[in-house]
Order: sequence, then structure tokens, then C-alpha cells
Amino acid sequence: MNMLSTSRRMLSWQPACRGLATLSSSNSVRPLIASLPPRSKYPPKQPELAVDHLIVGGGVVGLSIAAALAARWPEKTTYLVERNKSFGEETSSRNSEVIHAGLYYPADSLKTRLCLRGRELMYERCTQHRIPHKQTQKLVVGGDHAKSYLEKLQQHCASLGPLAPPTRLISGSEARELEPHLSRNIGWALLSERTGIVSSHELMASLERELLDAENAEVVYDTKVVRVDPSEVRAVSASSKRGDDGSNDGWIVQTVTSETTGTTSEADALLAKVVINTSGLNAPMVLNSLLAELGSDEAPIPMWHSKGNYASYKGRGADGIRHLIYPVPDTRNKGAHAHTSLGTHLTLDLDGNVRFGPDTEWISPPETTADTQQAVDFWKHALTVDEARIESMYASITEYLPNIDKAGLAPDYAGIRPKLIGPEHKAFMDFQLLWHNSSDLRAQRLWQRAPGLPSPSASCVSPARQSVDRIQGGAMLSLLGIESPGLTSSLAIGEMVRDIVAQSFYNEKATRQPSPNKGARNEEHAHRLDAWA
Repeated sequence: MNMLSTSRRMLSWQPACRGLATLSSSNSVRPLIASLPPRSKYPPKQPELAVDHLIVGGGVVGLSIAAALAARWPEKTTYLVERNKSFGEETSSRNSEVIHAGLYYPADSLKTRLCLRGRELMYERCTQHRIPHKQTQKLVVGGDHAKSYLEKLQQHCASLGPLAPPTRLISGSEARELEPHLSRNIGWALLSERTGIVSSHELMASLERELLDAENAEVVYDTKVVRVDPSEVRAVSASSKRGDDGSNDGWIVQTVTSETTGTTSEADALLAKVVINTSGLNAPMVLNSLLAELGSDEAPIPMWHSKGNYASYKGRGADGIRHLIYPVPDTRNKGAHAHTSLGTHLTLDLDGNVRFGPDTEWISPPETTADTQQAVDFWKHALTVDEARIESMYASITEYLPNIDKAGLAPDYAGIRPKLIGPEHKAFMDFQLLWHNSSDLRAQRLWQRAPGLPSPSASCVSPARQSVDRIQGGAMLSLLGIESPGLTSSLAIGEMVRDIVAQSFYNEKATRQPSPNKGARNEEHAHRLDAWA
């Protein structure tokens, strides 16, 4: 779910992250800087209902977190609200549907830790719930010059511990034995044996069913969050029968549905002890709306939008392909994989159909608009694939599949990836998990790392280098920049959030589930994130 409305400051913003240049040129890709509607539009209201856990956003990550919380605390109330009419209608349904093995990101990053753990949880869940999936394997291919890169990539993978993705360095001729259509110019390839594909729709449907079957969980669609306040009320309505334990700690969250006109009287209010903000492309909006209450001189959190175009293919030169095929990344412009393109790669659907993509196309919000909803949702007008993209995609594809027919390429679909840094910043940005207490907001900062997490990756340009030092009042956990490998990581993210809430909010020990990998570490003093890595 990407929450509505905006108060926008587009350019000349001061970055919250040290080392990031200030954007001021109209020629630059602009971020969206937005918050919830003006507070005058939705004045404070007494909550009519209290819940223990409120998840904002019904993509695959929100569903995974809600399912994990509902399973861990079946006696507590877990609500998920999603602004669209069904789950996963935005980022979660517009991706490659790849189960990533975990090859590329820094070893000490959350992306790597959660991708490795999530990969195994994904295969386990798919088997148990009969979710369509296939372990296709993947070839990372390049010319003779790519050997050094692929050797380093293999060494990196081997260093990742018990859940390290199995890989095999093979020659170009060996790669062509696996995929005869590969170019003769391919000199080397790395075979990733644990890569696969999954039906993201069926995965999300299984998580939704799990929530709907739970006694104290609910999924509410067509509902958007318009205001969030720290709670100062003494009690909730006597008519509230669910989730009311008499506590006034938490957050008062106001919501509206598309059936209402958005007037004050039509907003519903509830009290949530724990708010999990997983609203994807617009995840910073809730936090930006709290800036005044934080009393902070920090700049609001920006969001960049990276569009990935996909093309379908029917024709010669790609028939019978069984592996995903990725070209070696273009690292000539220096920088981490967060911003160097992985090229236009070949993926497969579960019926064996070939598609190419995504490429990378940065899009900017309008500089001015009278329609605030349109400003926030500007990316929806960019979801079609321009025919002009086919030419550049064809040039990239023929570097490793020379015999495809350009006439067989057709625009397919596009997806938008939430980015916390733009194309001008050649840096790696990890997943960000920020924690805020409902009590004493003015003693807190906007970029405040969730408790229990390790220090940020040394390779990451992260503004959230300080963790919250104490837990008091209600809790808000915001997940920002959850892009690739977000689908693969989703179940592990749910597991991680559950354990953070258990340990830091409920003061309980994290529930470590049996690892799907028999070799997973379980040393007495191992960092608790080892359970996810």
C-alpha cells in the first residue's frame, strides 16, 4: 500500500544522508518528498477500536509480517490495511518473480542476510503450500574479460556462511552445452544452482488465506491511512470488544475508504500498540508527517522511483531455454550493484515463456500539480512500456543471445522500484528499518534504526546509523527501500520483524524456528540475525 496525499517540497532539499550530493538542478531526476494530508484536514479523533498490531500495506512484505505476527501471538489482534482493492497491486505484482540465490550484495548487509534466509523459507513454503515455483538455476554470463569478475563473485558467494548460494564457474563452451543459443562470445559463466521462480500471486494468496483463517486477524482493503498521532487518550470506546486492554500506549491511526469523500466525519480512528509501516513506494510519508512532532531539524525523507520495463518474446533464438540468463553487470561507472545495471536479463515464467527485463528508467514526479493524489501516484501513468525501449533492450540482449528476432520483442509490463537514493549517487543503500516510540517523540530522530539490528554495512551509505536507545509507549516500525530482493526476502523479513517486536516491545525471547538449512549456525553467542542468514 502506498498511502495517500502529500505536502511536497521538490527541489533544493538537504539530504539526510552524509555523502549524498544535494539535488537542485531541474535536469536531475527528482525525488518525491511527501507526507500525509495536512493535519487540518483530519483533526484529532478519539479511537473507536484498539488493536495490538496494525500493518499498513498489503504487498508481499506486509502480508508476510502480518502472518508472522498473527501466528506468533494468536491471542492478539493483527489488522492489515491496504489502500487498493486487493493485495500486491503495486511493486509486489510487477517484478521478475525470481527467487534470488543471494549473489551480489555485501556480505554484512540486510539484503544478503534476508535474501539467503528468505530463499530457503520461500522454497519450504512453496513446497508445503503447493505454491507454483521452479528451481530453474541461473547463468551469469560474460566474455573472456568477465572471468576475473565471475571468480570474485564466486569467492564472495562462498564466504557467505551456511546458507551460501551454491555456484559453479564454467567455461563458455560448457555454458553453451546448457543453453545452445548463447553467443560464441560468451567466454565464462557462473551457474547459480539455487535460483528459481515463483508465482508471486499464489504466494500472496497463501499468506492472505492464513490471515483470514486466523481467529484474531483481519485484512481490510480499499482503506488508506490519512493521519497518525502518538496516543494521549486514556481509554477507547466502551463498544470496542477487540484488542482493548485499557492501555493508552500506542498510535491513533485515522483511515478513510474510497467510498467516502474524505471529510473529517468520515475518517475512522483506531488505537494501535504496534504500527508496522510497509507502504512501499510511499513508505516515508508517515514519518515525514511526524517531523513537526519530532521537533527535528532533519530534512524529510525523499523517495526516488526507478522504472523497470519488461518485454515479452516469441521467435527464434530463444526456444527451449531452461535457465535464467543474466549478463555480467556493467561496472564501468564504478559503484555498487544498487546503481549499476544488471543488464536486460532473460527470465522465464512458470509456463516456460521468455521475457526480458527489467531495464532501468528513472522517472520524476511533476514539479507542480493541483491534485495532491496525482502527485503521489504520478508513477501510475508510467506503467506502460514505450515501444522506443525495445531498441535499446534488443541491443543489450543480442550481446549474449545474438539470434533473437527484434520483431519478436513486444512491450509487456513495467514495475516501479522504491529507491532511497537517486541515479546520481553511486552507492549501495541497504534495506532500512526505522523504529519510533509513541512516547517522547521530541527526544527521537527521523532516521532511527530499529533495535537489535547490527551496525549498517560498511559498504552502505546509511543515514540510520544510530539505534533507538530505549523502548517506551507504542512502537512504530517503518520499512523503507524494500526493493529487490524484496520478494525473495519477504518471509525472512516477516520472521525478523516478529522477533524484533517480541524482544524489544514485548520483552520476550525471539522464537527461533528450525532452519530450513541443516547447516545453519546456532552457536550460543551467535548474533540473533544468524537465524535469518
